[in-house]
Amino acid sequence: MAINRYTKMAYANADEMIFGKCKFPVKAGLGLEIGAGYTIPELNYAPRPQSSVSTEALVKEYERITKDAMARLVQIGAPTVVLETEHVQQLTVNPAVGAEVAHVQKSIMEEYHEEYGIKCALRHTIADLREDREYLALRAKAPEILESFDQCAAQGADLLSIESMGGKEVFDYAIVRDDTAGMLFSIGVLGTNDMDFLWQQITDIAKKNNVVSAGDTDCSQANTAMFIAGGLLDKNLAHTTAIVARCISAARSLAAYEAGATGPGKDCGYENIIIKAISGVPITQEGKSSTCAHSDVMGNLAMQCCDMWSNESVEYHGEFGGTTVQVWVETLAYDCALMNTALKTGNEKVLRDLLMLSDKYRDPQPYVLAYDNAYRVGEAIAANGNDTYLRSKAAAEICCDIVQEGIDSGKLILTKFETNALNKIKADLAALPAESAAFIENCMAKYTAEVPVFKPENYSL
Repeated sequence: MAINRYTKMAYANADEMIFGKCKFPVKAGLGLEIGAGYTIPELNYAPRPQSSVSTEALVKEYERITKDAMARLVQIGAPTVVLETEHVQQLTVNPAVGAEVAHVQKSIMEEYHEEYGIKCALRHTIADLREDREYLALRAKAPEILESFDQCAAQGADLLSIESMGGKEVFDYAIVRDDTAGMLFSIGVLGTNDMDFLWQQITDIAKKNNVVSAGDTDCSQANTAMFIAGGLLDKNLAHTTAIVARCISAARSLAAYEAGATGPGKDCGYENIIIKAISGVPITQEGKSSTCAHSDVMGNLAMQCCDMWSNESVEYHGEFGGTTVQVWVETLAYDCALMNTALKTGNEKVLRDLLMLSDKYRDPQPYVLAYDNAYRVGEAIAANGNDTYLRSKAAAEICCDIVQEGIDSGKLILTKFETNALNKIKADLAALPAESAAFIENCMAKYTAEVPVFKPENYSL
């Protein structure tokens, strides 16, 4: 596949964006069309640790998970679902095991589709295991994970995804040092470089198997920043820094679609709202229904323009209301029923804006990711679309401008800790080179010397 950079926006303005609808809907699985006028629950789950004692036990665990979820959806009359199997290590290390799980899951889903008419699809998110001891081995180990993609697609996975980790070795060094240039280099340049390499091959595999090359998310970097930043009482990392990392990550995660992916983007990519604005692909989002996995400060806002709505990941076990997958898929289904009713009654923009406004001024992260401001970040990326450094830098700069506007308006109230971080990032960005060649040359020299685990051959640099 060729790389086709985005240089213009899919939507004429931010107000065109809404949940359940996108410019380029995706058909997948058993009767689903994602982004075609309705929202879909996407259930994410994990097996219990004890189920990994044998291949047989692990496959049986996923069989129980799938049956429980599908049965609960039929019980409550839910019309659609996507099940996401995020691979535990055993499923990717041994592609035959991942393929067997995909086959078992899809067979169950086909039975429920045929008997009850529920429209459904199966996403498999392959584990990024491209490591060799303490070093990343992004190119050398790629064939191993690509084999897992191929076998899972052949045996029933409808949507192919991964949370790729290109750039993480430099990011981990940079984020603890408040190193803005390091964030730009690791996410925007190295991350995009690895995405270009990986997603052309994933898309080829999807086409070969007649399935969907879905999308990536910057879990290893932008989500790391979000989790370190924590809540409003935490001071380990400024939330302003976290949202700058998130905006840079949009330029990086966009690369999957530039390499041929079509969406839906993965749930934990909070940057997906920016990507939808640029590309028009369908997206999954998570928020208030992902509290089983983590906390964030934008639980309602994340729903504002989703096409699928996820719980992140929950370990399979019993609760008072059933197993965890039954409890959480039911919650997701009711959230989607509300959004779908809003779409049918013409109240979708009212609900969208209520969801957005309920969180927008809570923190700089939801403030920037509110769909109107996210659209502006997308415009900055598209305006510099052909240069991965410049578009990442532009995303960081407009992010800072948006946060400053919020402060100046008196609606976004930040502590001195946060405003100091904002001022530092703005000064750092102003000092960076105006051309990518100079920036990359400087960063190569710096991080090759300072980060022993950074190996340029991972990126063909």
